Amino acid sequence: MQQMSTVRSTVLPGGLRILTESVPTFRSATFGIWVGTGSRDETPDLGGATHYLEHLLFKGTARRTALQISAEIDAVGGEMNAFTSKEFTCYYARVLDDDLPLAIDVVSDMLTSALNRAEDVDAERGVVLEEIAMTEDDPGDQVHDLFAEAVYGDTPLGRPVLGTVDSINSLSRDAIHGHYLAHYGPRNLVVAAAGNVDHDQVVRLVERAFAGVLANADRSAAPCAIRPEDPAAVSPAGTVRVLDRSTEQAHIVLGMPGVSRTDERRWALGVLNAALGGGMSSRLFQEVREKRGLAYSVYSFTSGFAGSGLFGIYAGCQPQRTGEVLKICRDELDRAATEGIGGEELRRAVGQVAGATVLALEDTGALMNRLGKGELCHGGQLSVDELLGKVNGVTEDQVREVARDVLAQRPSLALIGPFRDKQAAAFAEAVS
Repeated sequence: MQQMSTVRSTVLPGGLRILTESVPTFRSATFGIWVGTGSRDETPDLGGATHYLEHLLFKGTARRTALQISAEIDAVGGEMNAFTSKEFTCYYARVLDDDLPLAIDVVSDMLTSALNRAEDVDAERGVVLEEIAMTEDDPGDQVHDLFAEAVYGDTPLGRPVLGTVDSINSLSRDAIHGHYLAHYGPRNLVVAAAGNVDHDQVVRLVERAFAGVLANADRSAAPCAIRPEDPAAVSPAGTVRVLDRSTEQAHIVLGMPGVSRTDERRWALGVLNAALGGGMSSRLFQEVREKRGLAYSVYSFTSGFAGSGLFGIYAGCQPQRTGEVLKICRDELDRAATEGIGGEELRRAVGQVAGATVLALEDTGALMNRLGKGELCHGGQLSVDELLGKVNGVTEDQVREVARDVLAQRPSLALIGPFRDKQAAAFAEAVS
């Protein structure tokens, strides 16, 4: 990055962590509060509770109604949102730098003083169910949940972040509020702010906003430790999940367990991912789309969790072309597992990952995300130069090793389309 930036951190009594990255050349700031809890932390009877809370925290506090929460940010031209993943949740607001005190007050109020009223739980239930229905209406999105189920089965990593219709309908106000009280304490939170911010001012404003919570917290408490890197339970290799739907396209995800978010091989796997399916020059794009015209969208992806990870290929194609597309994808996995990548292909993939890494950090929201996620997942963050050093240092041997370790596994398959049982069995045999 060209901007001169400074990262600072403070831990308040009670274990609340505050991180800032000051970039004086920006005129905006993004403030976020990260919760070290995601859908992975839910028991089956709490399925979807973490995401449900994401909705409820916008419904009102002791000081603000739902309308006041949104109106105060709208009045300064800001934007506010939240997202839930399998391992953490984030609430944030992006505003002009002069309006940062307002953003801190509003978002902190939501996190510390949520009412989670029974009437709001009932009203928002329909909204969450609509969100589940919206996902089910988008097979290109739903197939990724189906793939997670194929790899991880009925485990926390295999269940959808949104929950299911049954789990959402069964959640009570007491269960959701209990989940909030158990996981939204200061030890489990990370405050992150980036842009034209002053660290000392952010600390003062956060201390004021969290005063009531910190007064009742254990003042000697340390921040929660990083999530243990325990291996996740996985389904047998080659598991197949097929959802028979009357869709115009077949939606395919073919893949296997990858590497965890702290595994040093993740840098080499990221470069391999770029070469295999990360751009228009990638092997999959060229073979599936450019040469044969079999799919409009085809790409590979990698995801890292604590103790586990995923590597997969997505493609959307005409149902009658599914077998052909699957064979190409399987052949490319096998070729990469056997040969790795090298020469110009390696240099191009390294350049792609390095460039994307830097360009992704060119706004305050991305910088805030890097601070919060880095603290929760790694206990800190690498500088941009350190990140680039990791990527640029990837060698042919490292890529060949991770390709052999990951891609040589028998893949699992998730498939949504107009397929009968016999067709599904044939596809399962094709990828075995």
